[in-house]
Amino acid sequence: MVTAAMYQQHFGLRETPFGITPNPAFFYSGNTRGEILDALLYAVCHGEGIVKVTGEVGVGKTMLCRMLEQRLPAHVEVIYLVNPNLDAVEVQYAIAAELGLATRGYRVDEVQRAVHAHLIARHGQGRNVVLLVEEAQAMPLTTLEAIRLLTNLETARSKLLQIVLFGQPELDRHLDLPSMRQLKERITHSFEVPAMAPALVADFLAFRLAAAGHDGAPVFTSDAVRLIADASEGIVRRINVLADKALLAAFADDAATVEARHARLAIGESPYRSYRSSRSHGGSWPIARWFGNVQRRTVAIACTLSLLFAAFVALYWSVLARASEL
Repeated sequence: MVTAAMYQQHFGLRETPFGITPNPAFFYSGNTRGEILDALLYAVCHGEGIVKVTGEVGVGKTMLCRMLEQRLPAHVEVIYLVNPNLDAVEVQYAIAAELGLATRGYRVDEVQRAVHAHLIARHGQGRNVVLLVEEAQAMPLTTLEAIRLLTNLETARSKLLQIVLFGQPELDRHLDLPSMRQLKERITHSFEVPAMAPALVADFLAFRLAAAGHDGAPVFTSDAVRLIADASEGIVRRINVLADKALLAAFADDAATVEARHARLAIGESPYRSYRSSRSHGGSWPIARWFGNVQRRTVAIACTLSLLFAAFVALYWSVLARASEL
């Protein structure tokens, strides 16, 4: 039986480098992650509207959320909404609970007044409060509207509550609905977390290994990196899963490096649905696919016409032959 300690010792690691639980110690600032985090910090500390962060499943939105909490100044108090299934009333009680307010037996209007009073008191103490909303794309539209109304809580000079919405691309489609135009107008900063560029996957893997304690030669060969980059489509969670399985395969093989064969074993055990059928990957891919489809259709049409022409010629000569016999 393979234990974590055996696995780590084999590659000279202190801990598992490719866990999928967001750990700030493994935050990779490449591929615009660092720039997005800096912009988020500025927007939260100086902005007066709602901030939106979108990206595909597994690209690293939750990691950015954790890093934002870690990097915010001490005077900024962070509260979370992680349950997207709350209705417009429940969400107000949930926010009050996050603020540490006792609301048992309170009507919703009393909860609203308690939240407002608490935020004013915090403001008077020189403290700001930011609400981080995860899985915002899964929230009912009425709940998103209730959250939007919280931005009406303000003093003469500043908002009492900053809000950051983290969600999948479906969130943008919700915000495009006519009924959500007021919420969309309140969004002052929008950021999109991209998939990992293929050219950066090797650097990403090396960074995670170093953060876990590795200080030797590269562990992943270039062929293994290429296979993982292609199979993952740049989705960070997939990269971590595939890299972890490939390391395990190399360990079981008693190999010092992860070769292409180990990456293929990992990929074979992790069937993923492709995003490429509906979304761009690497910029030029959808265009290349379009040209490829056109070429295939052209070849198919040409072959069909050739067969029809050959049949027509054969029929023509057959008719001539019969006519000559007569």
